[in-house]
Amino acid sequence: MSTSPASLPLVPEPFRIAPLFVNRVWGWTSLEPWFAQSSPANPIGEVWLTGDDCVADTGPWAGHKLSEIFADHSDSMLGPSVRGEGSPLLIKVLFAREKLSVQVHPDDAMAHKYGFPRGKTECWYALAADPGAQVACGLKPGVTAETVRAAISDGSLEQDLNVVPIEAGEMIFVDSGTVHAIWPGSVILETQQNSDITYRMFDYGRPRELHIEKSLEAMRLSTHAGKVEPRVLPDRTILLDADYFRIERISVEHSITSATLRATDGATPRLSYLFASTGSGAITGSFAPVSLPACGIVAAPAHASDFTVTSIDGLELIRMVAK
Repeated sequence: MSTSPASLPLVPEPFRIAPLFVNRVWGWTSLEPWFAQSSPANPIGEVWLTGDDCVADTGPWAGHKLSEIFADHSDSMLGPSVRGEGSPLLIKVLFAREKLSVQVHPDDAMAHKYGFPRGKTECWYALAADPGAQVACGLKPGVTAETVRAAISDGSLEQDLNVVPIEAGEMIFVDSGTVHAIWPGSVILETQQNSDITYRMFDYGRPRELHIEKSLEAMRLSTHAGKVEPRVLPDRTILLDADYFRIERISVEHSITSATLRATDGATPRLSYLFASTGSGAITGSFAPVSLPACGIVAAPAHASDFTVTSIDGLELIRMVAK
C-alpha cells in the first residue's frame, strides 16, 4: 500500500510531473520529436502536463497524483491568494492532425449553475507552426446568435468564424464564452483553468455528439479573445497576464534563482510551473537535484524552498503562474 501524501513530512520543494498521454481521434500516432511516445492504433492528441491524474515524478510526493497532493497540501502548493480549491491550472500540449470541433466553454457562473467548480478560460502558445497555420478565435463582426444557430443547422458555421494566422512564439487568449477551434499545422501549449467542460457546437459533419443548446448558452458574441502582444522586460517576456494565470517566457543563459523568478509576483507567494520549451535544465537546492528535460515540466509550490534553475543546453522556460 502506498503512503498517503498527507502522512509524508511536508517538504515544499519543486518536483517534476510525469506527462499523461491522452488519445484523441484527431491526434497523431507519433509525437516525435517532442515526446518519445507513439500509439499506432490510437492517435494521441493531448499531453496533459498538470492534470489531476498526472503523477509527481520526483521528491517526497513521487508516485502520487496531483489531485491528492493539492487536497492534502493545498496551502503549501497554492499560497494564500489563489482562488478556489484543488489544482487551479490544467496545462497541455496539443497535437492536431485534423480540425478540432468548433466549441465554447462556460464562464464560472454558468459552470456553477450546472454543478461544476469552475469555468474554462484558456490561452494558446504556439511552440511550433507550419507556414499558413491558422486557428479560429471568436466570431466575425455582425454575427448574431440567430446566425450561429442557422449556420450550425446548414453546415456553414466556418464562414462566420474569425480566422487567425498563428506563428511560433505567438500567444492567443481565449476567454470563456469564445467560439473557437484549433486547426492543424501548429503545436500548442495550452494553459487553462483546471476544467474539461467543452460544449461542442459544430464538428464538420462528423458523427460525434453536439451540445448545441449549452454552447449557445455559453457563447458570447464579443469577447477579449485574440492575439496578445508580448511585453518585453529586461529578464523575461510577459506573454499574457490574465485573470487566472500569467504566462512568461524566460531564456536561461546560465542559471536563474527562485528569487529572480518570483520577482514579478510581488510579495505574495504563488504556485508556478516551469516548462522547458527549448533545451533542458536542472533544478537544485536543499533537496535532490531535479532534471528538467525538453518538454518536461516542474511544479514550484508557492512555499517552495529556495532553488536555482541551471541551463544545460540553451534552456528556455515557459513559466505559468496561478492567480
